[in-house]
Amino acid sequence: MRPHFISLTHQGHAGYGLLTPEGIIDLSARNGARWPSLREVIADGALLSLAAEAAGLKADLDPASVRYEIPVPAPEKILCVGVNYPDRNAEYKDGQALPTYPSLFVRFPRSFVGHNEPLILPPESEQLDYEGEVVLVIGKAGRRIREADALDHVAGITLANEGTIRDWVRHAKFNVTQGKNFDGTGSIGPVLIPFEDEAQIADIALTTRVNGEVRQHDRTGRMMFPFRRIISYISTFTTLVPGDIILTGTPTGAGARLDPPVWLKPGDVIEVEAEGIGTLVNKVARENVHAER
Repeated sequence: MRPHFISLTHQGHAGYGLLTPEGIIDLSARNGARWPSLREVIADGALLSLAAEAAGLKADLDPASVRYEIPVPAPEKILCVGVNYPDRNAEYKDGQALPTYPSLFVRFPRSFVGHNEPLILPPESEQLDYEGEVVLVIGKAGRRIREADALDHVAGITLANEGTIRDWVRHAKFNVTQGKNFDGTGSIGPVLIPFEDEAQIADIALTTRVNGEVRQHDRTGRMMFPFRRIISYISTFTTLVPGDIILTGTPTGAGARLDPPVWLKPGDVIEVEAEGIGTLVNKVARENVHAER
């Protein structure tokens, strides 16, 4: 089994570790002076060597005692690909052929929570939607990266629920920023799997379930813009750096495209699952506005 890294909070302290069948090996307690977080481990290209050093160590923490955080704390960039599966493109019913270039937008780290944390339904809207995605984490910096070399820049893979406030993506003539960045509306995790070969992601099943019902299902081999192309294209205009997070697009079946639309409501449980990566689980909760005042 490939190593399963997590970022966590335990008794008020941020850290990271290895998730094993016996529990969590607290790596930050042993290596925090050298690598304060997984972002520094990634920047040093040390995920696999750190996992090897931890082989045979006993688990220190009960998974039930920690809060899962997004795997890479404080990433410089979170970039998202929109409309990257052919059936998703057809959902728009605008008569347009498959696009020549990927649609991109950015999200802020605060808009994501970790595994098992609640997705927040804000008081400004009832239109919280789900989008299950495979996520790449950059491990080696690069600009104008060739497609042939693109996967050499990937440190790890994880999952995301790219939760969206649908009516807020249409507040202006041409933007999605607001609807994609409400605090705590999306999630990333639960684990970061070191990237070792293209077979890990080339053609794997990606499934999203809401309350046990399959809403999205497709295979990454059908993406209109494959992983190599995404990395190469993005690096044309911005330098990718270790810890950058790339969400690679969601299949057809989001709640907005159902007839009639079906929005997430408090208590709903969303699971995003992909072969070889795991299952990201979150429950929806209303925002407690009064607690912030």
